Amino acid sequence: MTRIPTKDDILTWISDNPTLTSKRDIAKAFGIKGAARIDLKRVLKELEHEGHLEKRKKTYRDPDKLPPVSVLQVQAPTGDGDLMAKPMEWQGEGVEPVVLVIPRSSDPALGEGDRILARLTEVKGQDHHYQARLIRRIGQNPQRIVGIFRKGAEGGRVVPIDKGSDKEWHVLAGATGGAKDGELVEAEQSGPKVRMGLPKARIVNRLGDPSAPKAVSLIAIHQHGIPDQFPDTVIAEADAQKPAGLKGREDLRDLPLITIDPADARDHDDACYAHPDDDPKNDGGHVIWVAIADVAHYVTPGSALDREARKRGNSTYFPDRVVPMLPDRLSGDLCSLHEGVPRACIAVRMQIDAKGHKIGHKFVRGLMKSHASLNYAEVQAAVDGTPNDKTAPLLDDVLRPLYAAYAALTKARAARQPLDLDLPERRIELSEDGQVTSVNFRDRLDAHRLIEEFMVLANVAAAEELVSKRSPLLFRVHEEPSPEKLEALRETAQSSGFQLAKGQVLKTQHLNQLLNAAAGSEFAELINLSTLRSMTQAYYSPENFSHFGLALQKYAHFTSPIRRYADLIVHRALIRANGWGKDGLTDQDIDGLEETAALISDTERRSMAAERDTTDRYLASYLSERVGNEFTGRISGIARFGVFVKLDETGADGMIPIRTLGREYFHHDAETQTLMGSDSGMVIGLGQRVTVRLAEAVPVTGGLELELLSLEDKAMPKGPTRGRGKPVRRKVAKSKQSAAKAKRKVSRRRR
Repeated sequence: MTRIPTKDDILTWISDNPTLTSKRDIAKAFGIKGAARIDLKRVLKELEHEGHLEKRKKTYRDPDKLPPVSVLQVQAPTGDGDLMAKPMEWQGEGVEPVVLVIPRSSDPALGEGDRILARLTEVKGQDHHYQARLIRRIGQNPQRIVGIFRKGAEGGRVVPIDKGSDKEWHVLAGATGGAKDGELVEAEQSGPKVRMGLPKARIVNRLGDPSAPKAVSLIAIHQHGIPDQFPDTVIAEADAQKPAGLKGREDLRDLPLITIDPADARDHDDACYAHPDDDPKNDGGHVIWVAIADVAHYVTPGSALDREARKRGNSTYFPDRVVPMLPDRLSGDLCSLHEGVPRACIAVRMQIDAKGHKIGHKFVRGLMKSHASLNYAEVQAAVDGTPNDKTAPLLDDVLRPLYAAYAALTKARAARQPLDLDLPERRIELSEDGQVTSVNFRDRLDAHRLIEEFMVLANVAAAEELVSKRSPLLFRVHEEPSPEKLEALRETAQSSGFQLAKGQVLKTQHLNQLLNAAAGSEFAELINLSTLRSMTQAYYSPENFSHFGLALQKYAHFTSPIRRYADLIVHRALIRANGWGKDGLTDQDIDGLEETAALISDTERRSMAAERDTTDRYLASYLSERVGNEFTGRISGIARFGVFVKLDETGADGMIPIRTLGREYFHHDAETQTLMGSDSGMVIGLGQRVTVRLAEAVPVTGGLELELLSLEDKAMPKGPTRGRGKPVRRKVAKSKQSAAKAKRKVSRRRR
């Protein structure tokens, strides 16, 4: 009689032979023939009913294991560059298995979101459960959108919240994900791209009420793909960390270091102290200490914390929340320099002469204790003569020496002539329930400038230290403006009655001369904004191309490792260069510096865009109750489709559509950045004062539409905008001559 295998025998066979799991394969393996196949079928049925096996077509498999050929969705590369994938057919009750994709040289490049058919091999003793080899790609990386769901008879539509997109997406009835009408959703493209009709999408995430105050930053987080949830492994690793001790460190706890931050600061990553230099060779000089949280002690190369920090690149700050680079156990606790608590740090002692020039520095890895956590306003008030209970005891021995050292640094700054932009920073005030209560401009105190100068000096010292030790690092690079952007700035300056000289090697002092000429005039803000727009964007690089804006040859970010991965890399480089431990820059870090630089430069731009979009939405929400009101402002941009205006009261940016400008046709001249009326010859250009009416404010997109009422105190002609005639066939050269003549008539108010 043929022996029927036990259930354990069958399960073991299927586990060891995942490609031979049909009833025929199992029968052949155990030598089962004839009528005995009926008994085998009964045992397989029992295993299926008991949940040990799952039948797929004519094969059986362990439901807690993946089939040998599976559909996977490719995830973002890890910090080590490994490509992981999420199984789309996982039905088990245990932890979802981790799949590592092993690409061949002949395979196409895969990106996050791609769906692939792959052959899997189970592995043991690794940090992943399966290795996958590509069979074929079955879906490209789908486009994702965030928008408002509008329910219809058969499914619905997604209206994007991006003010630069007016394309709606069609959602089929079975792809709504249970979304309700008017709900904020995240959707992804489904099916191929279409040339005609609405593209199709499926809802992948419901984000709630778009009008809820807390939704503003949530929209930006999802729209820009900012990771806002830490994986469990990262949280577990952070929670397991213990405070660093004194071993291997210099004891700095008696040094009266203090932190000075905004009143609402969520972390404290830098502390400072200064005193007169007692070296007789440095008469009138100062010693400045800057101590920075030693994040590298806790976030070691290759750890889960490190991979997640590199992926995020930096913290992202919104008016109502922070998306941190590190979990709160580190950013808000172990790495935050709280008052009266011993904290690990990397500190630099810098000597400056009486004119503020750095003449020496020394880095140490230490243990410090902050003697006070202060905010900018109370420090400034103390030095100005109104100390409080906390600052009064520190005034003579700590605060005044800090300001004396800062006074010396201002002399060096004046000689160096870094770019001196005067752009007030907006501060959006929120109520407890998240509603905008006011929009103010932050005060710029000497206390702010003091900390900035100290941090710049420490960053320079870090770059010089690593260059002198021939250590790889990431530089903070800011290249000079392109000739095209410089010419655009020159045109703006000329239209406002100022000059930016030609025919010389551009230096920041030349730009400062322009800014100083405009200071105090009605064009000051325009010239500052235009100068800022002419600048190239700063970035990170393992090669040094200097920092144009700061007028510095060697510059690196060292002072904020809690919120910037670049600073963590510099800390590790200092640890390796000075032989302070085994948690310094690794060979793998060095090999990947170029890739890391590109990654964190991108994440920085992503955060800036998200923060800017959030500010726009909050401002639109704040102004939405004032639709119909009149505001003053200044023209800040000219485009073929309209005029951009910056409002005086809030600094918000709105647009006047060209269709609303009157009854005549307006010719757009990109070179002179003007619009000229075809009938009246009226010129609309940068910097002109305007009075506008707020026609529309859309909080969900951040868009403001304005109506032009007056230009340079002259009322716009009234009348219907429909039926405007065709453009008058003026010669372009004649148009430019008229525009140039109009610009020369602008009063030159330099003083």
